[in-house]
Amino acid sequence: MRTAAAVHPLRESLGERSRMSRIRSAASAVAALDRRTFLTAAAATGATAGLGIAFGPGSGSAKASSPATARTVGRRVAQAPAAPSDAGTTLETFSAPITGTEGYRRLGDGPAWDRRIRTDITGAKAGREDRRTAIASFVQLTDMHLADVQHPLRYEFLRSGRTGAWRPHEALTVVGLASLIERVNGLRGGPATGAPLSFVMTTGDNTDNNSKIELDWFLTAMNGGRITPNTGDPRHYEGVQNSGLKEFWHPEQELRDSDKQLGFPRIEGFLDAALRTVNSPGLRLPWYSTIGNHDDLAGGVYSFGADYIADIATGKRKLQLIPGDEAAAIYKGQRKGADPKGVDMKALVEAHAKEMRTVTPDERRAPFTQKEYLAAHLDPLAAGPGPVGHGYTKDNLEEGTLYYSFRISENVIGISLDTTDPGGHYTGSIGTAQLKWLERTLKEHKDDYVIVYSHHYSDSMDNMNADPARPGEARHGGDEVVSLFKAHPHVLAWINGHSHQNEITPHDTFWEITTASHVDFPQLARVIEVVDNHDGTLSLFTTLIEAAAPRRTDFEDLSQTGLAALYRELAFNAPGASQTLAGDPDDRNTELLLRKP
Repeated sequence: MRTAAAVHPLRESLGERSRMSRIRSAASAVAALDRRTFLTAAAATGATAGLGIAFGPGSGSAKASSPATARTVGRRVAQAPAAPSDAGTTLETFSAPITGTEGYRRLGDGPAWDRRIRTDITGAKAGREDRRTAIASFVQLTDMHLADVQHPLRYEFLRSGRTGAWRPHEALTVVGLASLIERVNGLRGGPATGAPLSFVMTTGDNTDNNSKIELDWFLTAMNGGRITPNTGDPRHYEGVQNSGLKEFWHPEQELRDSDKQLGFPRIEGFLDAALRTVNSPGLRLPWYSTIGNHDDLAGGVYSFGADYIADIATGKRKLQLIPGDEAAAIYKGQRKGADPKGVDMKALVEAHAKEMRTVTPDERRAPFTQKEYLAAHLDPLAAGPGPVGHGYTKDNLEEGTLYYSFRISENVIGISLDTTDPGGHYTGSIGTAQLKWLERTLKEHKDDYVIVYSHHYSDSMDNMNADPARPGEARHGGDEVVSLFKAHPHVLAWINGHSHQNEITPHDTFWEITTASHVDFPQLARVIEVVDNHDGTLSLFTTLIEAAAPRRTDFEDLSQTGLAALYRELAFNAPGASQTLAGDPDDRNTELLLRKP
């Protein structure tokens, strides 16, 4: 079970002739495989064409009048399936400390995480390994928190009252994502079935602070290109890591800061390297996007007035630290959702105006609106491997909605929800219009399997603050959504993030799969494969992966690869970080059994 203190709220992730031809092609590609592997590969190839047909422009649909159209445009060339393989996954090895038991610990290749079979919902039948065929295979990324660490209004000033409010590795989020993309690109197929992976889904908190420049970095990283994770003065870093404040790790100074007292290293040239241009390979797979609270709210929490936050974000004054008792009180209030509109936060910022650091203003730090978020995704120049809009459509832009459906394969659709409450607070909910759309979509696709994606997990959806754009609309929590899914047993899984912790929960007829973040350790993403066991059951295989960077670090290696390795190690050692985010073994690599509806 998650604990309330696990994550800081502000950081918070095919006709018969063609089918037989494809199977014969697969057979020649895997002639050396055993019977079990061959059956999996042949069936996966049959599904692959279906997995790929939704990836042309406009394949998503969220139009209210026809909410579940899930249009299919274009067709990708089917790949021959690979043999199932643990390579590049936590089934092969996982990062683990190789030095000491206290203080700053170095990482290396550790023991693998095994795969657990879970029969909470229904039992496992013998012989299914020889019968199963793949019907969907994809990757989930979540909670990447790409951060402009020099932004004037980041909530690092709360570290005086809560150590975990700031991470020593935050300047490396972009290089960390590039390394994760490299890992995804290197996977030949699903680890359990070998079926070609057909797409990637992000489940929110793609950015850290609702900033236009962070959104640009996210889209560029996902699609491929060059990113310079620096704002303000292009010549100098202007953030807490050269502030002289002992509460923050100063990698290039002799200052005996609080993190160095715990063993953090001195690394000459770290800040210059962290702000250097990053080359992202971009995903080779089509990808879809889901919004999170850090994408939609200042700091993931506050529903500030647009003018106020824009003035602060693009201005020249940065608040770096406040007294510990004030910070502790602010944090306590955030946990309770006491200040969703940021009234108290505004007062605090104004009260400490004279203590702020002067920094270089930058218009690129301005907050983005929901309309701007959608427009950025819909820009054809941001299409990358597709689809244009990454799930969002012109209908979303015209109607001001951030939810949609899309075709995953011949008999599977995906549904992406918007669970962020624009009224403020880091927990979530959905409005009545979205709930009704969701119910209509499920009824429209009663003959399909359904996989649902959102940022918030069910227990974190208890936020009933009114949406400022729809003040008369009721909000609905996780219990209602769970009940709706139970009433539609063709819903197989609800996949989400937000907690930064691995947890897999059975709900009678479907599985809720919550995945750890890629900012807090363990920095993970999850491969999910859906298979038909042809015995009245389905299986969902979940396999966790880490970024491609080496697990061993070299403090003198400040190359892009070296920094990506350091990103992981610093995250492991981050003071105040939760030690439970990996979850139990049953929450990691699994086979989840379901009754076939």
